[in-house]
Amino acid sequence: MKTDNAGRKCSTGNEADIIIGNKRNHKPGKRKLRKFGKHMYIALGTFLMAIAYKSVYDSAGMVTGGFSGISIIIRNVTGKMLFFNAAGGAWENAMGGMWQDGIPIWITNMALNIPLYFAAYRVYGKKFVMSTVEGTLLLSLFLAVLPSAHVGDTDYLLAAVFGGLAAGTGIGMILRAGVTTGGTDLLAVIIHHYIGRYSVVQIMQLLDACIIILGIFVFGINISLYGIIAIYITAIVSKRVVEGKQRASQVIIISDMHRQIASRIMQELQRGVTYIEGQGVYSEKEKKLILCVVSIKQLPEIRKIALETDPGSFLFIGDVCEVLGEGFVQN
Repeated sequence: MKTDNAGRKCSTGNEADIIIGNKRNHKPGKRKLRKFGKHMYIALGTFLMAIAYKSVYDSAGMVTGGFSGISIIIRNVTGKMLFFNAAGGAWENAMGGMWQDGIPIWITNMALNIPLYFAAYRVYGKKFVMSTVEGTLLLSLFLAVLPSAHVGDTDYLLAAVFGGLAAGTGIGMILRAGVTTGGTDLLAVIIHHYIGRYSVVQIMQLLDACIIILGIFVFGINISLYGIIAIYITAIVSKRVVEGKQRASQVIIISDMHRQIASRIMQELQRGVTYIEGQGVYSEKEKKLILCVVSIKQLPEIRKIALETDPGSFLFIGDVCEVLGEGFVQN
């Protein structure tokens, strides 16, 4: 804020822009709806993950890495621990009572995550930790309340496919919401802070590989091989969910008849076209490159337009994971 020659207060241009921007973006109802949608994504995502871990993987004895894999191993091992009751003269379950089937996986999941929260708080602060708390708490809650399902010896393939679909969808939804559920993801981030020469992905892969190997010793190689199938399906599905359904193709066309090709694209496909200034290295001639993003269905049509107009045109096509904007998805 500044004053003019008459002493009146007036706003600078930048302040006016800020005020106008605030008015334009001041939509509390829309922000609340987005926030609600984010929480719904987290809730549904953790619910699907819990179905995979508790009702499928745990019941089948299938370890797919992560803290869930450790929890499944601990539940199985503690459920088989015995001690000799001298008074009764017989071997009895060491856990007994409500934990006679082993330590519940939700308890192990929480117990493993709590120290990570303190470590992450010291390293990255409160804001970083809060981004994982909701997901971890909801996942542990669903792991506690969901029932286990009996999976027969011949149903491991079904368990791998269904568990991979459920876990992949859940993980994808969690990532789209911009949060995590802690676990080996959080542990890898903390380790990376102290050992920077290894990437977070490399550390995660090493941790998960160790957990899977441990699962082989507990459940055997046969089930673990099905677990690898589940991991692969989970990776494919989660990637697809994160990328979204609006997949498209980016097409770049190099042609001396760029005006005619661009005109046909706009008229026949109703797609926008952008020129990129370029120069041939060998010919040293100035060229205009045509850049256009089209849906998968329109890919054969734009290829046909280019080659019909100029059989000597040069095209290269690349996948686009997600498109936001006019003609696709409005953000």
